[in-house]
Amino acid sequence: MKLSRAVTEYVALKQSMGMCFRSEAGVLKSYCRALGDLDIRDVDPDAVQAYIAGKGVITAYWHQKFKVLDRFYRFAIGRGHVDSSPLPKTIPKCPEPPAPHIYTEKELRQLLSATNLLETPRSPLQAATFRTLLLTLYGTGLRISEALSLTLADVDLKESLIVVRHSKFFKTRLVPIGPRLTAELQSYAKRRQRMPCPTGKDSTFFATRSGKTLTYTRARKIFSILRDFIADYGKNGARSRPRIHDLRHSFAVHRLEDWYRE
Repeated sequence: MKLSRAVTEYVALKQSMGMCFRSEAGVLKSYCRALGDLDIRDVDPDAVQAYIAGKGVITAYWHQKFKVLDRFYRFAIGRGHVDSSPLPKTIPKCPEPPAPHIYTEKELRQLLSATNLLETPRSPLQAATFRTLLLTLYGTGLRISEALSLTLADVDLKESLIVVRHSKFFKTRLVPIGPRLTAELQSYAKRRQRMPCPTGKDSTFFATRSGKTLTYTRARKIFSILRDFIADYGKNGARSRPRIHDLRHSFAVHRLEDWYRE
């Protein structure tokens, strides 16, 4: 059996069980592209090692790829597609995860001010989009994937409510928002509705100039520009820089601190 066919069969099985399996499917498709469309029994262990290792130092992604492939080959062995796993026997120690960065109020204000740099004639809404996105992440504690998946219909400004659909654990939840964030979202929504809305109310809330969904890759890239503009977080031997996900951590910590003071 071809490797690609075995992967397709495995992904279909997992998704038929109600699993999203998006990131795992991405790893497996990348694995197929790296090794080529060969028979699953002809996979070279050295090629597998090279794919998992990638380039540079060992990161948590090494272990993520290994776990995905390990489960896949258990499936393949169980179905009789292959006799043994070509995965490496020696597993390096997983590096410690980066410590969450709790943004100060000064840093948050600087990040918001830095979004003015994104204003261009070709992308008149880009600065407002990222400013509003940062405010939403910090003001609600949403995951970045949840915020980018919001549609115009999901943001109920009359009720000051955001509907988050099919989140990390496949659940839908309601997120109330305060008056200041509601006002910011109302201001952005008026400008957003003057931009293309390909699917009406189901169009994405945070969008590109063409009305398409703002991707995570794009959001992370722009955020890194804003972050590095306000400070050099890599100095003094820092192993990692603050991430956009740290806005979620900051929301939680600051909310707890406010409750304590109150």
